[in-house]
Amino acid sequence: MNSTNDNANLPRRACGDSYQSDQPMRLADRVLGAQRHICAFFHNRDEEYRVLLPFIKEGLDRGEKAFHIIDPRLREEHLERLRSAGIDVAAAELSGRLELRNWEEAFLQDGYCGKDRMVAMAQEIVERGRQQGFPLTRLIGHAEWVAGNWPVDFVEYEARLNYVLPQYKDPVI
Repeated sequence: MNSTNDNANLPRRACGDSYQSDQPMRLADRVLGAQRHICAFFHNRDEEYRVLLPFIKEGLDRGEKAFHIIDPRLREEHLERLRSAGIDVAAAELSGRLELRNWEEAFLQDGYCGKDRMVAMAQEIVERGRQQGFPLTRLIGHAEWVAGNWPVDFVEYEARLNYVLPQYKDPVI
């Protein structure tokens, strides 16, 4: 059997099914605890994907949703990196288990980063994943666009997430 195709055919699981959302979740060889809002900085893309790909794959293998906010210029590279980890990207996207958005569709709607809108967006992404039948959503928001120019709204957004996200078990990186 081809494990890539097996992953693509995993059924979505409703919250009440036998899925255990408290099973160990790993990032960078560490088990995540109750606090699952993580800020991660990387020296380069190779290091970033060395850390993130096992985390992403673990979630997809469990039938969780992967929601990624990415630099639109790096979309194809991102998809290729996912494929290199053995993820059937086409099947995952078709089933709704993998959803990609670019910065403008998420962080920079209307050309600016509004902290209240972005907090509401993060909550909506997690809640919509649950409504779609996924036990958890692993939300990864690439935010390189703020490098060297940290808008106050973005810093406040990250701080506010620390108050909102503990009500969910879904990890946000």
